[in-house]
Order: sequence, then C-alpha cells, then structure tokens
Amino acid sequence: MTFYSKLEQHYQKLSRLAHLNAICGWDQAAMMPEGGNQARSEAMAELAVMHHEQATAPELADWFAQAERETLTAEQVTSLKEMKRSWQINNLLPTDLVEEKSLAGSKCEHAWRSQRAANSWHEFSLNLKKVVELARREAQIRAEATGLSRYDALLDLYEPGMTTAELDKLFSEVKSWLPSLIHQVREKQGTEKVSTPAGPFPIEQQKSLSVDVMSKLGFDFHHGRLDVSVHPFCGGVPTDVRITTRYDENDFTSALMGVVHETGHARYEQGLPAKWRGLPIGEARSMGIHESQSLFFEMQLARSEPFMEILAPLAAEAFDRSNDSALSSANLTLLNTRVKPGFIRVDADEVTYPAHVILRYEIERDLIEGHIEVADIPELWDKKMTEYLGLSTKGNYTDGCMQDIHWTDGSFGYFPSYTLGAMYAAQFMAAIRKEMNVDNLIRERNLQPIFNWLDKHIWKKASSVSTDKLLIEATGERLNAEHFRNHLVERYLKS
Repeated sequence: MTFYSKLEQHYQKLSRLAHLNAICGWDQAAMMPEGGNQARSEAMAELAVMHHEQATAPELADWFAQAERETLTAEQVTSLKEMKRSWQINNLLPTDLVEEKSLAGSKCEHAWRSQRAANSWHEFSLNLKKVVELARREAQIRAEATGLSRYDALLDLYEPGMTTAELDKLFSEVKSWLPSLIHQVREKQGTEKVSTPAGPFPIEQQKSLSVDVMSKLGFDFHHGRLDVSVHPFCGGVPTDVRITTRYDENDFTSALMGVVHETGHARYEQGLPAKWRGLPIGEARSMGIHESQSLFFEMQLARSEPFMEILAPLAAEAFDRSNDSALSSANLTLLNTRVKPGFIRVDADEVTYPAHVILRYEIERDLIEGHIEVADIPELWDKKMTEYLGLSTKGNYTDGCMQDIHWTDGSFGYFPSYTLGAMYAAQFMAAIRKEMNVDNLIRERNLQPIFNWLDKHIWKKASSVSTDKLLIEATGERLNAEHFRNHLVERYLKS
C-alpha cells in the first residue's frame, strides 16, 4: 500500500469520527432533553479528543514526507496538499486545549439558551470569558506557527487566504455607501403599500410548506431532514444533512426564508463529489463559499419577483387562503424585500445585513487581538448599532450581543463569511445571467439549469481549487464587491 493510500484511509476514518460528532451536535441542539447536556458534553469532548489524537498521530509526519516522494496524479497532489493543510491545522493544538475548548463551548452554548431569554449578560459573560481565553490561546499558537496576526490565524480556518487587511478594505468601502443606500431605499419604499399576512399560521402547515419549497429547490430528503432548534442551522454530513428552523405562528415568512437559506447550504453539501467523500479535498472550499450558496438560494433566488410567483400559490394552498390578497405574489415580493433596520441579524434584510456582520467582525477582531475585553462588548455593540443602523441596544442583551450562537463555542473569524458570501453570491448570479435568462427559467419552473451551473462551477469543485481560482474559473475575475452593490441598487432602487 502506498503512503498516499494510507493517508486516504486515515482521513476517511477521521471523517467518520467527525460524522458522529456532527450528528451528536444536531441532536444536542434539536432533540436532546435538558438533563442530558452534561453527559453529552463529556461524550462530545471525548470524541473531540479521539479525533484530535488521530488527526495528530505521530506517524503522519513520516507518511506525508513519504507520500510527497511518490508518483501521484495531479488530483492526488491536490488531495495530498489539502490533507497536509488539515494536518498542520490540527497538529498545532495540544490535546488538553482541544478538550478544554469543547467542554467550555458546550457549557457556554447550553447555558446561553436560557441566559439569552433571561437577558442575563452577567451570567453569560462568565462563561464567555473562558471561551475567549481559550480562543486567544489557540490564536496565539496558530499565529506563531503561520506568521499571521492572531485574528488572521483564526480567520484562515474559515476563509483560507483572506486577511484582516483585505476585510478592512472591503468593509470600509461598504460602509462608505451602505448608509446612503439604506436611506434611499427606505425613502422609496415609504410610498409603497404592503399588507402583512395576518396569523396565526399553524406550525404543521408551515412545515408542510417548507418541505414543499425544499423539494422544489432540489433538496434530497433521502439524505436529509428538517427539524426545529433555537438557532437555525445546517449540519450533519453530505449523506445525512440536517436542517433546522424555528417557527413563528404570526409570521410564516421568517421560518420559510430561513429554511430556503439552510437549503442552499444543504444543496452544496449534497452536491459535493462522492469520489472525494471523507477527504479534505472533498469538503466545502470555505465558509464564505458555503454562505454564498445559502445566500444565493435565499437572496438571489427566493426573494426575487419571479420566485414569489411560485411561492404565492403554494402559501395560499398551504394555509387555505386562496382569496387572501396579502398572499399574492406582488405583495409577497414587496413584503420579502422590505428594508428596515432591526436588532436581529438572522431576521435582517439583505441591505442592512452587512452592517450586522461588520459590527461583529470589528468587535471579535479587537477581542481576539486583546484590544478589548468581554466586559466591553455591550457598550461597543450599542455604539456600533447606533452608528450603523440607528438603533440602541443599551440594556437589551437578548436582542443585542447575546443573540448569536457563534461566540459561545469560540467560532471567532466566522462572521465575515456572511457578507463575503453575499458578495460571492451576487458575482455568481451576474455570471449566470450572462449565460441564461434566469427570470424566465424561474417563471417556467425550470430551476435545473441554474443548479447545473452551481454544480459544475462550485459544488463539484469542492476544495480542489483555491477560492480565488474558483471565482476566476466561474466568473472570470477575483472577488469584485461591485457586483453586490449593483445587485442591491438594481433590486431596491430601479425595480
């Protein structure tokens, strides 16, 4: 057996351990009774340690050195490169830190569920301090090994190749035009008459509608399912994708658009090439590319006027309201493209959404670099929300700095992926529109050519090329944020 083959077998074994951890995490969030958290946290920490020990096995160094001397195909060379990158990432952290991070994250996330509802920042901050302390330790270790800054070292885990310098430039540009755009759109929409569909919308009927829409978007229910959790997410593995949402009986659109968003993530996972399954080369390229797929589905497709012509009759049938003018395609289009600054990121419209991401990025960047402490977060959050969106969160931790799940488990460096994803999605759609009439395809209920383009240019590429190369091959250029701005102007000011 070649050393390359040994490495393939080893990483497929690691993938199976990650599979178990993913399903345990889904169950913890969606199904597990409250009393099971301590035992589950310990079990997942044990699993994390097992995975880490295998990912850093001493013999791997020699296997990589031997494999690099073997005659490999171009595909195997790329695969070996991705395996080695994964090994280097895992090999930097000592086992005790991996275990501490898992335990602290599970404790913080579980307590957050009730602490957020109780607006208890003080109690939450006690757990968060430990998570931040461990994240800083990790960042320092990775920074020393890579020569990157502490925050860049964490950012590289989610968006390889991206840097704080580039993000600062991108986000500064967005901040230069976003406030004006929000104002112009709000002014324009002030003259539009929009009806809010009146509830209640029974949860079972909402779920039925969600499943129907997921099916039309190509979700494979033979390899996935839909459930409920406090915070919507897409998890699991490509052959067993788990989507969750949260329902509001007074507003069916929130859960539905959340489901569409997570379906974009799921289609990416389900579309990853089977030939590379279990190997790093077969995983999603980056979290920014992952978010580009969820935002492509939600923002580029589902909130478009043509798609609302599909959705409207489905909603009218699901809720037995064929004569409800609030469920007309014209009204739903207006309703689902309303721009209004709000407190909650996951409920934000696509125009104000970047402000939520930039705020979080700036805080977590300075938190990891040690420029601020956990105690500073509420005041900074309120200051930036007031500056960027004209809203104060003073004393309102539930709808302010406690609303997200990401920091509870130390996922610092993740937030920029959301706005990068929106930029990527707009660039992908601009490229697709050059090849086909997207609006006509949607109106004809023929989404397959669009999905085929995504499958060819993104899903089947997995991690076989860099983000830059993926963009260039798919669209002819590197990331160009002007496509995102053009999309917003076209949809919100010219339509």
